[in-house]
Amino acid sequence: MTRYVIGPDVAIRLAHDQAVIRGEHQLLAPGLLRSQVLSLLYQAARGGELTRRDAEAQLAYVHGLPIQLADDLVLHNVAWKAAGLLGWPDTLAAEYVALAQLQAGALITLDRHLAGAVQDLVTVAPIEALY
Repeated sequence: MTRYVIGPDVAIRLAHDQAVIRGEHQLLAPGLLRSQVLSLLYQAARGGELTRRDAEAQLAYVHGLPIQLADDLVLHNVAWKAAGLLGWPDTLAAEYVALAQLQAGALITLDRHLAGAVQDLVTVAPIEALY
């Protein structure tokens, strides 16, 4: 079983594509994932990029994904260190990096800047690895 940490960008892309994740993969994310997805979908609907109905369907898809959510002190401590090491102004993305360091085989992100910034800390995999 391969364990992948996914961020909100990946979760929304999977929802948009109505992707079927291969059974041998386990998805992980920090507990903040669902709130970030909700916020991004709300913004997209409010900005006219999606209808409310489409945004709600994507949110329902994300809630239906078998994602193991993590939210504990160890994760937060490692995220703090990663954000400091990378010089980031906050720890949001660092939680994904920390979880990949602690529990996963790789981080999947669509953000090329993020992928480049963390490539020396974690393995970064393409979204296609999930299909």
